[in-house]
Amino acid sequence: MRNFFILIFIFCTCSCFAQKLAKRSSYERRWAFAHPFAALKTKKIYRKCLPFYLEIKKAGSLDTCENGGKLDAFRHSYFMAAFTQKISVKKIRKLGMAHEKGNYKMFLKGIKEDGELADSLSTVMDLHNNELGFKIGPAHPDLDYRKLRDEVAQQIFSGQSLFFKRNQRNQYVTCEGELIILDDYKGKWFIPKCLISSVLK
Repeated sequence: MRNFFILIFIFCTCSCFAQKLAKRSSYERRWAFAHPFAALKTKKIYRKCLPFYLEIKKAGSLDTCENGGKLDAFRHSYFMAAFTQKISVKKIRKLGMAHEKGNYKMFLKGIKEDGELADSLSTVMDLHNNELGFKIGPAHPDLDYRKLRDEVAQQIFSGQSLFFKRNQRNQYVTCEGELIILDDYKGKWFIPKCLISSVLK
């Protein structure tokens, strides 16, 4: 009888979990079904970390760019650090790669994420910043989420992450400082944006 109730619990949990995954890419869904317990952990950790992310977003101590900026870099590094405090880097790295594959699929369909289409250098940026999180999380397994946030922010202040170069009007520019007109690159996976380190000046 005990086993019966355990099976019922697992079935109900998986059913609710499947509904939550409906909006995720097929690559992320495959990862979740291959690693169901890790997927449930990431959801729980994300929910606990979100208020601390929102605090630093509101403070504006990095910048206000959730797409391609220091805040974007922080988001990737912070959540990946939090995940890898409790889950193996190998599993979470696969999740990060699944997310980027999903972004490419969205690009092919013309679907935007955070108001912009993904591009090749955005993928490079995200994967690099994920790796920063993978270094921080396992190195600080006992830090609470607030202190972990501060540690990740400090790493970004010291120049360990990547973000895109912009002009004073917050527009993307090339490494030579030339303005990038995004409309000129519709349907293009490569856009000549410029990745730079996150040293704040």
